[in-house]
Amino acid sequence: MARSSLALKLGVFFISSSLLLLLLAYQPHSFYLPGVAPEDFTIGSELKVKVNKLTSTKTQLPYSYYSLPYCPPERIVDSAENLGEVLRGDRIENSPYVFQMREPQQCRILCRITLNAKTAKEFKEKIDDDYRVNMILDNLPLVVPIPRSDQENAVVYQHGFHVGLKGQYAGSKDLKHFIHNHLTFTVKYHKDSQSDLARIVGFEVKPFSVKHMYDGEWKNENTRLTTCDPHARRAVTSSESPQVIEDKKDVIFTYDVAFEESDVKWASRWDTYLLMADDQIHWFSIVNSLMIVLFLSGMVAMIMLRTLYRDISKYNQLETQEEAQEETGWKLVHGDVFRPPTNSDLLCVYVGTGVQFFGMIVVTMVFAALGFLSPSNRGGLMTAMLLLWVFMGLFAGYASARLYKMFKGTEWKKITLKTAFMFPATVFAIFFVLNALIWGEKSSGAVPFGTMFALVFLWFGISVPLVLAGSYIGFKKPAIEDPVKTNKIPRQIPEQAWYMNPVFSILIGGILPFGAVFIELFFILTSIWLHQFYYIFGFLFIVFIILVVTCAEITIVLCYFQLCSENYLWWWRSYLTSGSSALYLFLYAAFYFFTKLDITKPVSGILYFGYMLIASYAFFVLTGTIGFYACFWFTRLIYSSVKID
Repeated sequence: MARSSLALKLGVFFISSSLLLLLLAYQPHSFYLPGVAPEDFTIGSELKVKVNKLTSTKTQLPYSYYSLPYCPPERIVDSAENLGEVLRGDRIENSPYVFQMREPQQCRILCRITLNAKTAKEFKEKIDDDYRVNMILDNLPLVVPIPRSDQENAVVYQHGFHVGLKGQYAGSKDLKHFIHNHLTFTVKYHKDSQSDLARIVGFEVKPFSVKHMYDGEWKNENTRLTTCDPHARRAVTSSESPQVIEDKKDVIFTYDVAFEESDVKWASRWDTYLLMADDQIHWFSIVNSLMIVLFLSGMVAMIMLRTLYRDISKYNQLETQEEAQEETGWKLVHGDVFRPPTNSDLLCVYVGTGVQFFGMIVVTMVFAALGFLSPSNRGGLMTAMLLLWVFMGLFAGYASARLYKMFKGTEWKKITLKTAFMFPATVFAIFFVLNALIWGEKSSGAVPFGTMFALVFLWFGISVPLVLAGSYIGFKKPAIEDPVKTNKIPRQIPEQAWYMNPVFSILIGGILPFGAVFIELFFILTSIWLHQFYYIFGFLFIVFIILVVTCAEITIVLCYFQLCSENYLWWWRSYLTSGSSALYLFLYAAFYFFTKLDITKPVSGILYFGYMLIASYAFFVLTGTIGFYACFWFTRLIYSSVKID
């Protein structure tokens, strides 16, 4: 009866996991719930353009729009920001760009500035570092449409336009810096068929560098330019002489606005922004990875079911103690397999922290897959993850206390404090150093003191009390009973084969979980470090399920082989087996840095590896906990299914 129950439980686990993956793969698309309510505009309604940070993939250091001497409005006003926006370095402010709905404008003068040595140097540095200007209209980011060379009538959208460009005058070898001082905006709108109202569904721009000329005296916005003239219908073209950046040079900023009716509905206006340029590669890679892991899952399930069925059947049919002593394998270590490991306190802390991460990720992915954390809600994803992390402290304290009590621990307050402070303190220390470096570069990505205080408040004011409450609840419950009795004297572990060496088996075990997710990891790193939108959360949820199943399977298999070799020290090895995939993640991040990114500044490199170290550490805690609980469940299951004299 016991062996039949075990086989049934294992079979249900692996079959249900495979069916869940197949169902998710069949419909990987997530639907989109807009983050804001639509706004209707009549003809002539005022449209206010907001400016966001200056960004660069070379430096990864954002700067405020007005850190450069662009034309300011009469009064600069910061827009309301959430916690996620501040941590992302967003600095959303008003601008002097004002449009009238469905009323085209041509060659509108914004302002004239005179460069000095300092401002000219600032513009040149931003151009050298490939900085882009980001703007927002009706919660839509500004994009530059670029035709795709591999597909006819297809375009890709780059976020923001370059501050300027570098080039040479005809017949000259001197490299000059030119500023984009004329912007041709295109506002796309969808008109209501029943009324004259319209909604904005696109915001595009084409930047130009133009050395503007004018006759007579300068009259601010009333000056008549000769390089572009709305009265003569003379528009700016790329054949105009560009505006060079030099000391004591005047720069005139102008813009055009065109309105274009579109068939795209408001609910679908983000679709073009979320299209990935290499979508076919993404599809085939994910499906290929899914099929490989499903095949491995089936193979592992068959091997484990048949092997365990045979072992349990053999052990339960032994009639004498002499026969049992002649046997070798995992049953012989039943008196030591649940012996508390060395550094059991640390294991409890890491397991509790992993439960906290697991809960945060699951809830975040559910809401993201349903569309509640869409890119239209800037900073919403990061804010949600932070708040969920804080509130999941309740489960972290509960998990660590339950395991600690099973290890016969008595000082539950000590384990509570370790769970509440160990991982967050490590991450906060690294983050504080990185933030100091960003602050030293005078970047808008530096977290202000008020925001830093808010993070500390969330940690000490909410997370720590919840961890304490969870630990109290977990410790007051009856301890988890071991299915077998532990010997007083530890059993001698026989000499292990080379392939059962702890370091070797741990590193081998980490390859499979990493191999299941590294393809999706490429797209995630690209969206983060190359400033692209990532919104395929349906795919990401599939990959996460694959990761969970793979971590559980590889840990169970290697744990079984370890017990068969009469090595009962499985606690830490089960955690490190799947947790070692974090090492491969960090190595892949280094490979990505040197092959895909164009970062040359030391500070930017330190920021990249610092943040990837935090991500790898979190990945280690998450995957290690998944592997530990899978092995814990498996070990209790098999030892409760055999007759122990």
